[in-house]
Amino acid sequence: MVLKTFGWSFAVTALGLVAAVFYGGWTAFGIVAILSILEISLSFDNAVVNAGILKKMNAFWQKIFLTIGILIAVFGMRLVFPVVIVAVSAQMGPIEAVDLALTDKDRYQELVTDAHPSIAAFGGMFLLMIFLDFIFEDRDIKWLGWLERPLSKLGKIDMLSVCIALIVLLISSITFGAHAHQHGGTHADKAETVLLSGIAGLITYMIVGGLSSFFEDKLEEEEEREHEAEEQAVREGKPKSAVKLAGKAAFFMFLYLEVLDASFSFDGVIGAFAITNDIVLMALGLGIGAMYVRSLTVYLVRQGTLDDYVYLEHGAHYAIGALAMILLVTIQYEINEIITGLIGVVLIGASFWSSVRRNKALAAAEGNAGSSDKTEVSSGV
Repeated sequence: MVLKTFGWSFAVTALGLVAAVFYGGWTAFGIVAILSILEISLSFDNAVVNAGILKKMNAFWQKIFLTIGILIAVFGMRLVFPVVIVAVSAQMGPIEAVDLALTDKDRYQELVTDAHPSIAAFGGMFLLMIFLDFIFEDRDIKWLGWLERPLSKLGKIDMLSVCIALIVLLISSITFGAHAHQHGGTHADKAETVLLSGIAGLITYMIVGGLSSFFEDKLEEEEEREHEAEEQAVREGKPKSAVKLAGKAAFFMFLYLEVLDASFSFDGVIGAFAITNDIVLMALGLGIGAMYVRSLTVYLVRQGTLDDYVYLEHGAHYAIGALAMILLVTIQYEINEIITGLIGVVLIGASFWSSVRRNKALAAAEGNAGSSDKTEVSSGV
C-alpha cells in the first residue's frame, strides 16, 4: 500500500537528487534535500485539507490529481510561477525572466522579494477565507468547543467571513503603506497593490469555491435521486448516468484543489529563497516535496485517516489560519520559515493527539457498556 501510493514520490526523489549531483555536486544535493524537507513540513496541513476534498472524488479524479495536478503543482507553481512574478514585476518578457533567473541570480531574487507583498496578500486572503468559512460553520464534531461553539453561532450572520477578511486586508494595506512611508522604503506606493492583490485572492476564492460547492450540491442531489430510483431502474433495466454532472462537480473541485495548492505553495516558494536563489535547485527541491504532499493526500484518503482521527481536519484548518496571518504579516515583517513550518506541525500534532485520546475514551466507554451488558445477562440467568 505504501509503495503503491508513494512509489512515484520515491522515484522522483531519486531522480531529483541524482540530477542535483550532476548539476552542482554534493552541495546541490544537500540544498535539494533541505528544500524537499522544508516543502513537506510547510505543506503537511495542505495534505490534510486536500484529503478532505479528494475523498469526495472517484478513483479517476484522484488519478488526475496525481498526474495532471502534479504537473501544475511542480512545473506551474515551483518553476513557472517565480519566473512569471519576475516578468510581471520587472515588466520583461518570460524568456528574459528565465535568462535572468539562470544568469543573474541575485537580481532575480531581488525582483521576487520585491513582488512578495502582492503574492502574500493574494495567498493570505485566499487561505484566510478557507479558515474563516471553516470556523464559522456549525459542525457536529468540535475540537476546541469553547471557541468553536460561539463562532459557529456568529457564523449565522450572512457574509461575516468576507467582512472580516476585508477588514484584515484593509488594516494590512494601511499599516504596510504607513510602515513603508515612515522608513522611506520603495514599497510606499505598493499599499494599493497589496489591496488589489488581496481583493483578487478573495474573488478567486469566492468564484472557485462557489462553483465547487454548487456542483458538489448538484452531485449530492443527483445521488439522492439515483438512490431513490435505484430499485425502479433495476426492474426496468434502464441505464443510469450521472457521469456528466459528476464530471463537472469533480472538475470544479479539482480546480479548487489546484488554487488551494497554489496558495499553500506561496510560503514554500518564497521561503526557498532563504536557502538558495538557484531556480533549478529550487524547482528540484520543491518539486520533490510537492510529490510527497500529493502522495500523502491520497494515502490519507485511502486509509480513511480523516474518519479515524476526526480532529485532524480541525488542526489543519487552524494551521491554515495561522499561515494566512503569517503571510499577511510578512508583507512588511520577515518571519523565519522554521516558525511557519513548526506552527503547522504543532497544531496538526495536537489535533492528532486529541483524536487518539477521543478514540481511546470511546473504546473504553464501549468496553464498559459491553461488560455491563454481560453482567446484566449473567445475573438474569
